[in-house]
Amino acid sequence: MSKSILHIAPQNFAGMPYDFMKMQSESGYKTRLVTIFQNTLNFEEDLTLGFKLPVNKAAKIWRDSKMTGLKYYKPKNILESTYFKLRDFKNSKKIDSFIEEYKLYDYDIYHFDGGMDFYRDLRFAKELKRRGKKIVCCYFGSDLRSRGVFKELDEMSDLNLTVEYDHLQLHKNIHYLFFPFDVKKANYRFVQSGRLKIIHSPTNRLYKGTDKILEVIDDLKKSYDFDFILAEHIPREKLLEMKRECNLSIDQVGGELGGSGYGRNSIENLAMGLPTITEFFGEYLDFLPENPFITCDINNLRDTIIKFVENLDILKEYSEKGRNWIEKYHSYEAVNKRVEELYSEYGI
Repeated sequence: MSKSILHIAPQNFAGMPYDFMKMQSESGYKTRLVTIFQNTLNFEEDLTLGFKLPVNKAAKIWRDSKMTGLKYYKPKNILESTYFKLRDFKNSKKIDSFIEEYKLYDYDIYHFDGGMDFYRDLRFAKELKRRGKKIVCCYFGSDLRSRGVFKELDEMSDLNLTVEYDHLQLHKNIHYLFFPFDVKKANYRFVQSGRLKIIHSPTNRLYKGTDKILEVIDDLKKSYDFDFILAEHIPREKLLEMKRECNLSIDQVGGELGGSGYGRNSIENLAMGLPTITEFFGEYLDFLPENPFITCDINNLRDTIIKFVENLDILKEYSEKGRNWIEKYHSYEAVNKRVEELYSEYGI
């Protein structure tokens, strides 16, 4: 009899928690995903509590201010502590009813995708541990860098996973995974045309280096002829349509919040056949096997773009290499094999 797995995530951020659930479902596990907050980017949902995550300017400033490297989470002041206590109290009736309705204590393995409980006091995770359940914490990005790790949940976790290279330096006991992507759903298409068409689709301008990228683009436009699309706050299906008409993407270059490399956006690009420019810091560039990206920093972004403006033909090689690389390292089959190896190693 196969094991049952419940994924719990603050949001279905970039569709990654859903892809983990879907990967394991297709591999024979009974799986569900519960998200705490509403998804604002139209990614698929399974079960959701549907709470609204504050997205006003003050909330964004508060979250960005926490990007200072790994730490254990603790309230910044009495106001923050009081806010989360009141929020837990306000939401407790709905959460407890949801747990009972969907029998959320009846699973074998629990993935806290983002390393966060339904409650700030971790009462759900503590009850799971009391019942002898297996707990896995999986970190997807700024969750570990900004908010920090919940110390008690970290101590309860039987296995820690991450899809971010820099987390390997931030957490003393964590394992890297290529995050799963449903490659079969992404139709490969290389846009062969006589004109370079670049797209940049940031979710966070500061993190992606958008303002610096735009300065380079504006300067290049004075001397070179190419198209550039800044795609912000675009419905998901519309964004995919826009990507299909482009032959180069810029993911993140010159960001200021500690991130580098690639995420779901880049994976989607490569699977579609869209070559992607992104920045890698330090040893990360050598960490990836058969690295398929066009790598540069903000200082040589201009020269990198000029290279493709003047010779579009070389993009075809990057396009084919990217698609093959996604199939080899990010497919459901490849990632699930690694997850099962870690389950076995840690007695899960």
